[in-house]
Amino acid sequence: MIDQLFEFVMNHPLLVGAFLLVLIAWVAYEARSAATNAVTSTQATQLINREDAVVLDIRESKDFKAGHIAGARNIPQSSLDSRMSELEKVKSQPIIVVCKHGQSSGAAQSKLAKAGFERANKLKGGMVQWQADGLPVVKK
Repeated sequence: MIDQLFEFVMNHPLLVGAFLLVLIAWVAYEARSAATNAVTSTQATQLINREDAVVLDIRESKDFKAGHIAGARNIPQSSLDSRMSELEKVKSQPIIVVCKHGQSSGAAQSKLAKAGFERANKLKGGMVQWQADGLPVVKK
């Protein structure tokens, strides 16, 4: 198997080079976009305590009721467009978008930014990271 791989690389250097170039560009893009407007659990806690940040949990109601950050508002991602008006009162405050793993919060954060929420951030790692850091969750 390894012999075939080496043979392929030797016979198709341009194809392998193009693949590696695309792979490197993709990894760089993902790393850069993951860090954009993302806050760690510690930074989120500071925003909540010092600047009265609003925590927006975009998980489904079932997941939200199983455990969420204290004071979080639950607007599922599927209904964010129709319920965005509920956030108009807090447009000037920092908003921390939370999902389960920190992957889908980026799309919601982008929607909020386009709607004029200049201080919209996403939580790196989502609720999984929040709980892994030993931070409290409430169940209601």
